[in-house]
Amino acid sequence: MLFPKTTYTERRRRLRGLVGDGLILFFGNNDAPMNYPANAYKFRQDSAFLYFFGQHREGLVGAIDADTGTETLYGNEIDIEDIVWYGEVQSVAAMAEESGCGGGAKPMAALADVVDLAVKQGRRVHFLPPYRHDTQIQLMDLLHIHPARQRAEASLELIKAVVELRSVKSAEEIAELDRAAAIGYKMHTTAMRLCQPGVTEQYISGVIGGIAQSYGCITSFQSIVSQHGEIMHGYPSAAPLEAGRLLLCDCGAETNGNYCSDHTRTTPVSGRFTQKQRDIYDIVVDCHDLALGVTRPGTRWWDVHFDVCRLMTERLKDLGLMKGDTEAAVRAGAHALFLPHGLGHMMGMDVHDMEGLGQIYVGFDEETRPNLEQFGTNALRMGRRLEEGFVVTDEPGIYFIPQLIDLWRKEGTNADFLCFDRIEEYKDFGGIRIEDDVLVTADGCRFLGEERIPYKADDVEEFLAAR
Repeated sequence: MLFPKTTYTERRRRLRGLVGDGLILFFGNNDAPMNYPANAYKFRQDSAFLYFFGQHREGLVGAIDADTGTETLYGNEIDIEDIVWYGEVQSVAAMAEESGCGGGAKPMAALADVVDLAVKQGRRVHFLPPYRHDTQIQLMDLLHIHPARQRAEASLELIKAVVELRSVKSAEEIAELDRAAAIGYKMHTTAMRLCQPGVTEQYISGVIGGIAQSYGCITSFQSIVSQHGEIMHGYPSAAPLEAGRLLLCDCGAETNGNYCSDHTRTTPVSGRFTQKQRDIYDIVVDCHDLALGVTRPGTRWWDVHFDVCRLMTERLKDLGLMKGDTEAAVRAGAHALFLPHGLGHMMGMDVHDMEGLGQIYVGFDEETRPNLEQFGTNALRMGRRLEEGFVVTDEPGIYFIPQLIDLWRKEGTNADFLCFDRIEEYKDFGGIRIEDDVLVTADGCRFLGEERIPYKADDVEEFLAAR
């Protein structure tokens, strides 16, 4: 386990108090076959199960009785056939003891009797929204809820309790996130050194993925490495890098303890920015730094996002790409032609932390509600007030998406604020994004990790010149 037993027992104690009553189930993950049963993807434990029980073995379920305080780990022991191939592992009983489960360990078949009894007694059985089909089948067998209804019938009390606990990172967790950021630094500086004409996107992606695995566990998500930075999720192709273009690299590492990093850098393939590229790049840098300057406890991330949008609009007006009243343009969503996503998201054990629980619960609250109607604003993953211990990403960008430009021009969308003739000159530009991981502190914020990946234009060019 990553942390001491007391960390997990205290987390579960606080959870019981927040949920109140009923039987709480946390489903660990199972092995997932890739193309035939014995050839599985690298195992990754469910984050909520890890947070409360700390065990990495497949085929486990943790049960917490919020009324009695009994905590039990369910799972089947491995047999000699497994030991021959994979070696000896801890018994489920030993894992239960290590996790501090006073109810000990029981075989998986015993879980059905416990759930049946709870249902007969009219007690609530709490579970989180499942995202894997094998878990959905297990839930259907236990509670007779069809998979199509399981997200809707997941426990809102449990969702809100888990979000409350996992949103604020402890000192132990922050140290692990700093380790993830240190691996991310190695990945990104390597990608910048490799960014030269003739090198392929796939090669760079493969090298940085190897760094993540050699220093930690896995990449925290599928790396985005592309000369088409205007594509939000531009995964690497076999295309060689071309002089004069920009390479956008969005990647991160996951430590052995399963805490994540997530950075983005945009690098000139030729080693220096053209004036046109630098003009746009410097706007993104200033938006990134504006967010850093105002991030502190009590600040609404929604307000930070729109402060960034106002600055971006003003600067794009200076370049002749936008026009009109800045406030009116932002209210109309005209800036979303260039920034169709939110400023950032929560981060922790999941790179989009707890996103599977529902973004409306993770990134928003009763005070700040999402706007799902307006293009761009509907993609905000985070809007709520910041608290000390939150970890968020700061990731503004400017993108020139030819198909979107053509559509808005044809339909006259936000024509009062967009200079389409001038924008046409940028349709082959690509996109720029700069992203860092930020910890909210008592009086402001700080970067995660000790070393800074170069991001200001002069620093980037100096780094590339010295490689």
